[in-house]
Amino acid sequence: MPKAPDGFHYVRGHIRRNPKPRSAKRMSGWMIAGLLAGVWLWGQLFGFGEATPTTPPADPKPAASAAAGH
Repeated sequence: MPKAPDGFHYVRGHIRRNPKPRSAKRMSGWMIAGLLAGVWLWGQLFGFGEATPTTPPADPKPAASAAAGH
């Protein structure tokens, strides 16, 4: 069996590329989807914070079309 070129090795009679060292771990697509689903579910169950309720003004002024209905 001939020698494998640099950066390759033999596995069960086939030439394979040597694994590269991973300097930083990458997040898989499923991990990102799971995190997004978790954030969405947290927002559905607990909310992201108390939104200030919009209170209507104390004395609403009638619209112009309401006075013309006489």
